[in-house]
Amino acid sequence: MSAQNVAIIGVGQTAFRSRFDNKTYPELAQEAVVLALADSNLQPEQIDAVVFSMAQTTFMGVADADKWAVDYTWAQGKPFMRVNSGGATGGSALQAAHAHVASGEYGTVLVVGADRITETPDAQFVLNLIWDPFYEQDFALTTVTMTALATQRYMHKYGTTEEQYANVVVRARRNALNNPSAHLKGAIDIAAVMASPRIAWPYKLFDICPRSAGAAAVVISNETLARERCSRPAFITGTAGVANTVFMGDRMGPHADTDFADFNELKQAARECYRQAGITDPMREIQAVEIYDPFSSFQFPQLESLGFCRSGVAQSLSDEGAFDMDGQLAVNPSGGTLCSHPIGVTGLVRAAEAARQVMGRAGDMQVPNVRNALATAIGGSTQFFTVTMLSDEPRRLQA
Repeated sequence: MSAQNVAIIGVGQTAFRSRFDNKTYPELAQEAVVLALADSNLQPEQIDAVVFSMAQTTFMGVADADKWAVDYTWAQGKPFMRVNSGGATGGSALQAAHAHVASGEYGTVLVVGADRITETPDAQFVLNLIWDPFYEQDFALTTVTMTALATQRYMHKYGTTEEQYANVVVRARRNALNNPSAHLKGAIDIAAVMASPRIAWPYKLFDICPRSAGAAAVVISNETLARERCSRPAFITGTAGVANTVFMGDRMGPHADTDFADFNELKQAARECYRQAGITDPMREIQAVEIYDPFSSFQFPQLESLGFCRSGVAQSLSDEGAFDMDGQLAVNPSGGTLCSHPIGVTGLVRAAEAARQVMGRAGDMQVPNVRNALATAIGGSTQFFTVTMLSDEPRRLQA
Protein backbone atom coordinates (compact mmCIF):
# COMPACT_ATOMS: atom_id res chain seq x y z
CA MET A 1 0.00 0.00 0.00
CA SER A 2 1.30 3.47 -0.90
CA ALA A 3 1.49 6.35 1.56
CA GLN A 4 -1.63 8.49 1.80
CA ASN A 5 -2.15 12.16 2.60
CA VAL A 6 -4.41 12.55 5.63
CA ALA A 7 -6.86 15.27 6.67
CA ILE A 8 -9.21 16.12 9.50
CA ILE A 9 -12.71 16.51 8.06
CA GLY A 10 -14.86 16.82 11.18
CA VAL A 11 -14.56 18.00 14.77
CA GLY A 12 -16.80 17.61 17.82
CA GLN A 13 -16.47 18.93 21.36
CA THR A 14 -18.71 19.07 24.37
CA ALA A 15 -18.69 22.04 26.68
CA PHE A 16 -15.93 21.83 29.30
CA ARG A 17 -16.93 22.36 32.91
CA SER A 18 -16.28 21.07 36.40
CA ARG A 19 -18.87 18.28 36.34
CA PHE A 20 -21.39 16.47 34.13
CA ASP A 21 -23.73 14.89 36.65
CA ASN A 22 -26.38 14.27 34.00
CA LYS A 23 -24.15 12.09 31.78
CA THR A 24 -22.12 8.95 32.32
CA TYR A 25 -18.58 8.72 30.98
CA PRO A 26 -19.51 6.82 27.80
CA GLU A 27 -22.44 9.16 27.19
CA LEU A 28 -20.04 12.09 27.34
CA ALA A 29 -17.77 10.44 24.76
CA GLN A 30 -20.77 9.69 22.58
CA GLU A 31 -21.83 13.33 22.55
CA ALA A 32 -18.48 14.33 21.04
CA VAL A 33 -18.73 11.54 18.44
CA VAL A 34 -22.21 12.63 17.39
CA LEU A 35 -20.97 16.18 16.90
CA ALA A 36 -17.88 15.08 14.94
CA LEU A 37 -19.89 12.78 12.67
CA ALA A 38 -22.40 15.55 11.99
CA ASP A 39 -19.57 17.98 11.23
CA SER A 40 -18.14 15.51 8.70
CA ASN A 41 -21.53 14.46 7.26
CA LEU A 42 -20.85 10.78 8.04
CA GLN A 43 -22.74 7.91 9.60
CA PRO A 44 -21.12 5.59 12.18
CA GLU A 45 -20.91 2.72 9.67
CA GLN A 46 -18.57 4.84 7.51
CA ILE A 47 -15.88 4.79 10.23
CA ASP A 48 -13.29 2.05 9.67
CA ALA A 49 -11.49 2.14 13.03
CA VAL A 50 -11.52 3.97 16.37
CA VAL A 51 -8.61 5.36 18.41
CA PHE A 52 -9.58 6.14 21.99
CA SER A 53 -7.79 8.97 23.79
CA MET A 54 -7.74 8.22 27.51
CA ALA A 55 -5.21 9.00 30.24
CA GLN A 56 -5.41 7.86 33.87
CA THR A 57 -8.66 6.09 34.65
CA THR A 58 -8.24 6.45 38.41
CA PHE A 59 -9.86 9.89 38.28
CA MET A 60 -13.24 8.22 37.74
CA GLY A 61 -12.83 5.29 40.09
CA VAL A 62 -13.33 2.84 37.20
CA ALA A 63 -10.49 0.78 35.79
CA ASP A 64 -10.09 1.10 32.02
CA ALA A 65 -13.30 3.03 31.39
CA ASP A 66 -12.63 2.90 27.64
CA LYS A 67 -14.21 -0.57 27.59
CA TRP A 68 -17.56 0.99 28.55
CA ALA A 69 -17.27 3.44 25.67
CA VAL A 70 -17.01 0.87 22.86
CA ASP A 71 -20.77 0.56 22.38
CA TYR A 72 -21.36 4.28 22.74
CA THR A 73 -18.78 5.23 20.10
CA TRP A 74 -20.03 2.68 17.56
CA ALA A 75 -16.73 0.79 17.77
CA GLN A 76 -18.26 -2.70 17.98
CA GLY A 77 -16.82 -4.94 15.28
CA LYS A 78 -14.08 -2.45 14.40
CA PRO A 79 -10.39 -2.13 15.25
CA PHE A 80 -10.11 -0.24 18.56
CA MET A 81 -6.95 1.17 20.14
CA ARG A 82 -6.59 3.06 23.39
CA VAL A 83 -3.66 5.50 23.72
CA ASN A 84 -2.29 6.94 26.96
CA SER A 85 0.68 9.29 27.33
CA GLY A 86 -0.61 11.45 30.18
CA GLY A 87 -1.33 15.03 29.14
CA ALA A 88 0.03 14.26 25.66
CA THR A 89 -2.58 11.52 25.18
CA GLY A 90 -4.75 13.50 22.76
CA GLY A 91 -1.77 14.40 20.58
CA SER A 92 -0.48 10.84 20.63
CA ALA A 93 -3.93 9.41 19.82
CA LEU A 94 -4.29 11.69 16.81
CA GLN A 95 -0.84 10.70 15.56
CA ALA A 96 -1.69 6.99 15.97
CA ALA A 97 -4.84 7.51 13.93
CA HIS A 98 -2.85 9.44 11.35
CA ALA A 99 -0.54 6.45 10.96
CA HIS A 100 -3.57 4.18 10.44
CA VAL A 101 -4.74 6.27 7.49
CA ALA A 102 -1.35 7.37 6.10
CA SER A 103 -0.32 3.72 5.83
CA GLY A 104 -3.35 2.97 3.68
CA GLU A 105 -4.67 0.46 6.21
CA TYR A 106 -7.91 2.39 6.78
CA GLY A 107 -9.73 5.12 4.89
CA THR A 108 -11.53 6.89 7.73
CA VAL A 109 -10.70 6.79 11.45
CA LEU A 110 -12.45 8.32 14.46
CA VAL A 111 -10.38 9.67 17.34
CA VAL A 112 -12.39 10.23 20.52
CA GLY A 113 -11.88 10.56 24.24
CA ALA A 114 -13.35 11.99 27.42
CA ASP A 115 -12.27 12.88 30.94
CA ARG A 116 -13.97 13.54 34.28
CA ILE A 117 -11.16 14.71 36.52
CA THR A 118 -13.35 16.19 39.24
CA GLU A 119 -14.91 12.82 40.05
CA THR A 120 -11.94 12.21 42.36
CA PRO A 121 -11.69 14.38 45.48
CA ASP A 122 -7.91 14.68 45.05
CA ALA A 123 -6.63 14.71 41.47
CA GLN A 124 -3.13 15.61 42.65
CA PHE A 125 -2.92 12.37 44.64
CA VAL A 126 -3.56 10.45 41.41
CA LEU A 127 -1.12 12.56 39.40
CA ASN A 128 1.58 12.16 42.07
CA LEU A 129 1.75 8.46 41.23
CA ILE A 130 3.69 9.27 38.03
CA TRP A 131 6.87 9.73 40.09
CA ASP A 132 9.17 6.92 41.08
CA PRO A 133 8.13 5.78 44.59
CA PHE A 134 11.70 5.22 45.76
CA TYR A 135 13.63 8.15 44.27
CA GLU A 136 11.15 10.98 43.81
CA GLN A 137 7.85 10.70 45.69
CA ASP A 138 9.49 11.67 48.98
CA PHE A 139 10.35 15.06 47.47
CA ALA A 140 6.65 16.01 47.49
CA LEU A 141 6.63 16.64 43.77
CA THR A 142 3.26 17.40 42.22
CA THR A 143 2.41 18.63 38.75
CA VAL A 144 2.23 22.11 40.29
CA THR A 145 5.48 22.09 42.27
CA MET A 146 7.36 20.27 39.50
CA THR A 147 6.50 22.87 36.88
CA ALA A 148 6.98 25.68 39.40
CA LEU A 149 10.62 24.56 39.78
CA ALA A 150 11.08 24.66 36.01
CA THR A 151 9.45 28.09 35.92
CA GLN A 152 11.81 29.39 38.60
CA ARG A 153 14.76 28.24 36.53
CA TYR A 154 13.34 29.89 33.39
CA MET A 155 12.84 33.16 35.30
CA HIS A 156 16.40 32.99 36.60
CA LYS A 157 17.80 32.45 33.09
CA TYR A 158 15.76 35.07 31.25
CA GLY A 159 14.54 37.60 33.83
CA THR A 160 10.86 36.84 33.32
CA THR A 161 8.47 38.49 35.78
CA GLU A 162 5.29 37.24 37.41
CA GLU A 163 3.43 40.07 35.68
CA GLN A 164 4.52 38.77 32.28
CA TYR A 165 3.03 35.38 33.13
CA ALA A 166 -0.11 37.13 34.38
CA ASN A 167 -0.46 38.77 30.98
CA VAL A 168 -0.59 35.30 29.42
CA VAL A 169 -3.57 34.49 31.64
CA VAL A 170 -5.32 37.73 30.73
CA ARG A 171 -4.95 36.97 27.02
CA ALA A 172 -6.17 33.39 27.44
CA ARG A 173 -9.28 34.36 29.38
CA ARG A 174 -10.02 37.12 26.85
CA ASN A 175 -9.72 34.71 23.90
CA ALA A 176 -11.91 32.17 25.69
CA LEU A 177 -14.79 34.68 25.73
CA ASN A 178 -15.29 33.73 22.07
CA ASN A 179 -15.21 29.98 22.79
CA PRO A 180 -18.61 28.49 23.72
CA SER A 181 -16.89 25.32 25.03
CA ALA A 182 -14.37 26.98 27.36
CA HIS A 183 -14.45 26.22 31.08
CA LEU A 184 -12.89 29.48 32.33
CA LYS A 185 -13.37 32.79 30.54
CA GLY A 186 -13.70 36.46 31.37
CA ALA A 187 -12.27 39.94 31.13
CA ILE A 188 -9.67 40.07 33.90
CA ASP A 189 -6.54 42.15 34.31
CA ILE A 190 -2.99 41.57 35.48
CA ALA A 191 -3.81 42.90 38.94
CA ALA A 192 -6.52 40.25 39.38
CA VAL A 193 -4.10 37.47 38.48
CA MET A 194 -1.47 38.85 40.84
CA ALA A 195 -4.02 39.08 43.64
CA SER A 196 -5.23 35.49 43.31
CA PRO A 197 -4.11 33.10 46.09
CA ARG A 198 -0.49 31.93 46.07
CA ILE A 199 -0.16 28.20 45.33
CA ALA A 200 3.56 27.52 44.72
CA TRP A 201 5.95 30.33 43.85
CA PRO A 202 5.68 31.88 41.31
CA TYR A 203 2.22 30.42 40.66
CA LYS A 204 -0.96 32.04 41.83
CA LEU A 205 -4.33 30.34 41.44
CA PHE A 206 -5.08 32.05 38.13
CA ASP A 207 -1.73 30.87 36.69
CA ILE A 208 -3.05 27.30 36.86
CA CYS A 209 -5.59 25.51 34.66
CA PRO A 210 -8.93 24.22 35.94
CA ARG A 211 -9.85 20.56 36.42
CA SER A 212 -12.26 20.03 33.53
CA ALA A 213 -14.71 17.37 32.44
CA GLY A 214 -15.64 16.97 28.79
CA ALA A 215 -15.08 15.09 25.56
CA ALA A 216 -13.69 15.67 22.07
CA ALA A 217 -13.58 13.78 18.77
CA VAL A 218 -12.17 14.26 15.29
CA VAL A 219 -12.70 12.32 12.07
CA ILE A 220 -9.74 11.86 9.72
CA SER A 221 -9.71 10.47 6.17
CA ASN A 222 -7.32 9.92 3.31
CA GLU A 223 -7.07 12.71 0.74
CA THR A 224 -9.46 11.15 -1.79
CA LEU A 225 -12.24 10.68 0.74
CA ALA A 226 -11.50 13.98 2.46
CA ARG A 227 -11.98 15.98 -0.75
CA GLU A 228 -15.23 14.14 -1.46
CA ARG A 229 -16.60 14.78 2.01
CA CYS A 230 -15.27 18.20 3.02
CA SER A 231 -15.03 21.50 1.16
CA ARG A 232 -11.89 22.58 3.05
CA PRO A 233 -10.12 19.73 4.89
CA ALA A 234 -7.34 20.39 7.39
CA PHE A 235 -4.46 18.27 6.11
CA ILE A 236 -2.08 16.76 8.64
CA THR A 237 1.20 17.76 7.01
CA GLY A 238 3.61 17.10 9.87
CA THR A 239 3.67 14.89 12.96
CA ALA A 240 6.41 14.29 15.50
CA GLY A 241 6.75 13.03 19.03
CA VAL A 242 9.64 12.88 21.50
CA ALA A 243 9.96 11.17 24.89
CA ASN A 244 12.47 11.81 27.66
CA THR A 245 13.43 10.01 30.86
CA VAL A 246 10.89 10.02 33.67
CA PHE A 247 13.56 11.09 36.18
CA MET A 248 13.54 14.86 36.64
CA GLY A 249 17.08 15.00 38.01
CA ASP A 250 18.49 13.35 34.89
CA ARG A 251 17.31 16.30 32.79
CA MET A 252 19.56 18.76 34.58
CA GLY A 253 23.27 19.23 35.15
CA PRO A 254 26.39 19.20 32.94
CA HIS A 255 25.73 15.74 31.49
CA ALA A 256 22.06 16.27 30.61
CA ASP A 257 21.02 16.71 26.98
CA THR A 258 18.09 18.94 27.91
CA ASP A 259 17.18 21.72 30.30
CA PHE A 260 13.71 21.28 31.73
CA ALA A 261 13.21 25.06 31.79
CA ASP A 262 13.41 25.29 28.00
CA PHE A 263 11.48 22.25 26.71
CA ASN A 264 14.39 21.33 24.46
CA GLU A 265 12.63 18.08 23.56
CA LEU A 266 10.08 20.19 21.73
CA LYS A 267 12.84 21.62 19.51
CA GLN A 268 13.63 18.12 18.29
CA ALA A 269 9.98 17.31 17.62
CA ALA A 270 9.41 20.65 15.90
CA ARG A 271 12.35 20.14 13.55
CA GLU A 272 10.90 16.85 12.33
CA CYS A 273 7.37 18.21 12.06
CA TYR A 274 8.57 21.23 10.06
CA ARG A 275 10.70 19.03 7.82
CA GLN A 276 7.63 17.02 6.88
CA ALA A 277 5.46 20.10 6.39
CA GLY A 278 8.08 22.08 4.49
CA ILE A 279 8.15 24.90 7.06
CA THR A 280 11.35 26.96 7.13
CA ASP A 281 10.21 30.20 8.77
CA PRO A 282 7.60 29.39 11.45
CA MET A 283 6.71 32.98 12.39
CA ARG A 284 6.09 33.88 8.76
CA GLU A 285 4.45 30.65 7.59
CA ILE A 286 2.25 29.69 10.57
CA GLN A 287 -0.74 31.86 11.41
CA ALA A 288 -2.12 30.21 14.58
CA VAL A 289 -0.91 27.86 17.29
CA GLU A 290 -2.82 25.87 19.88
CA ILE A 291 -0.23 24.94 22.48
CA TYR A 292 -0.59 22.84 25.60
CA ASP A 293 -0.32 25.34 28.45
CA PRO A 294 -1.86 24.17 31.74
CA PHE A 295 0.31 26.78 33.46
CA SER A 296 0.94 30.37 32.41
CA SER A 297 4.69 29.67 32.27
CA PHE A 298 4.35 27.03 29.56
CA GLN A 299 3.83 29.45 26.67
CA PHE A 300 7.19 31.20 26.45
CA PRO A 301 9.52 28.16 26.36
CA GLN A 302 7.19 26.38 23.93
CA LEU A 303 7.01 29.29 21.49
CA GLU A 304 10.78 29.58 21.62
CA SER A 305 11.41 25.85 21.19
CA LEU A 306 8.96 25.83 18.28
CA GLY A 307 11.15 28.40 16.51
CA PHE A 308 8.92 31.48 16.66
CA CYS A 309 11.66 33.47 18.39
CA ARG A 310 14.96 33.08 20.23
CA SER A 311 15.18 31.84 23.81
CA GLY A 312 14.24 34.53 26.31
CA VAL A 313 12.48 36.71 23.71
CA ALA A 314 8.89 35.41 23.86
CA GLN A 315 8.08 37.36 27.02
CA SER A 316 8.87 40.69 25.31
CA LEU A 317 6.87 39.76 22.22
CA SER A 318 3.97 38.82 24.49
CA ASP A 319 4.13 42.21 26.21
CA GLU A 320 4.04 43.91 22.81
CA GLY A 321 0.90 42.03 21.72
CA ALA A 322 2.61 39.82 19.13
CA PHE A 323 0.66 36.77 20.33
CA ASP A 324 -2.76 38.44 20.49
CA MET A 325 -5.52 37.50 18.06
CA ASP A 326 -4.54 40.41 15.80
CA GLY A 327 -0.79 40.06 16.40
CA GLN A 328 1.97 38.39 14.40
CA LEU A 329 0.94 34.93 15.65
CA ALA A 330 -2.42 34.08 17.20
CA VAL A 331 -1.60 31.98 20.27
CA ASN A 332 -4.44 29.83 21.60
CA PRO A 333 -7.41 31.58 19.97
CA SER A 334 -9.62 29.16 21.92
CA GLY A 335 -8.20 30.21 25.30
CA GLY A 336 -6.05 27.10 25.43
CA THR A 337 -5.39 24.69 28.26
CA LEU A 338 -5.33 27.48 30.85
CA CYS A 339 -9.06 27.77 30.28
CA SER A 340 -10.07 24.10 29.77
CA HIS A 341 -8.12 21.00 30.77
CA PRO A 342 -9.78 17.57 30.43
CA ILE A 343 -6.39 15.86 30.61
CA GLY A 344 -7.09 12.77 28.52
CA VAL A 345 -8.33 14.80 25.54
CA THR A 346 -6.65 18.20 25.99
CA GLY A 347 -4.07 17.42 23.30
CA LEU A 348 -6.84 16.33 20.95
CA VAL A 349 -8.70 19.59 21.63
CA ARG A 350 -5.57 21.52 20.67
CA ALA A 351 -5.43 19.71 17.32
CA ALA A 352 -9.18 20.05 16.81
CA GLU A 353 -9.01 23.80 17.37
CA ALA A 354 -6.03 24.12 15.03
CA ALA A 355 -7.94 22.15 12.40
CA ARG A 356 -10.99 24.39 12.76
CA GLN A 357 -8.78 27.41 12.10
CA VAL A 358 -7.55 25.86 8.85
CA MET A 359 -11.05 24.73 7.87
CA GLY A 360 -12.47 28.20 8.50
CA ARG A 361 -14.93 26.81 11.07
CA ALA A 362 -13.68 28.50 14.22
CA GLY A 363 -16.57 30.97 14.48
CA ASP A 364 -15.78 34.00 16.63
CA MET A 365 -12.32 32.52 17.32
CA GLN A 366 -11.39 32.53 13.63
CA VAL A 367 -8.03 34.01 12.65
CA PRO A 368 -8.04 35.43 9.09
CA ASN A 369 -6.36 33.54 6.24
CA VAL A 370 -5.00 30.56 8.17
CA ARG A 371 -2.98 28.26 5.93
CA ASN A 372 -0.96 26.54 8.66
CA ALA A 373 -1.85 25.97 12.31
CA LEU A 374 0.25 24.09 14.86
CA ALA A 375 -0.84 22.01 17.86
CA THR A 376 1.27 20.66 20.74
CA ALA A 377 0.69 18.36 23.69
CA ILE A 378 2.84 17.55 26.73
CA GLY A 379 2.44 14.63 29.11
CA GLY A 380 3.79 12.93 32.20
CA SER A 381 6.42 14.82 34.16
CA THR A 382 6.89 16.99 31.04
CA GLN A 383 8.22 13.74 29.60
CA PHE A 384 6.19 13.24 26.39
CA PHE A 385 5.88 15.84 23.63
CA THR A 386 3.88 15.86 20.39
CA VAL A 387 3.77 18.44 17.59
CA THR A 388 1.22 18.33 14.76
CA MET A 389 0.86 20.64 11.76
CA LEU A 390 -2.52 21.27 10.12
CA SER A 391 -2.52 22.86 6.66
CA ASP A 392 -4.94 23.93 3.95
CA GLU A 393 -3.26 21.68 1.38
CA PRO A 394 -0.97 18.63 1.61
CA ARG A 395 2.68 19.61 1.48
CA ARG A 396 4.06 16.20 0.62
CA LEU A 397 3.11 12.55 0.84
CA GLN A 398 3.89 11.15 4.28
CA ALA A 399 6.60 8.50 4.07
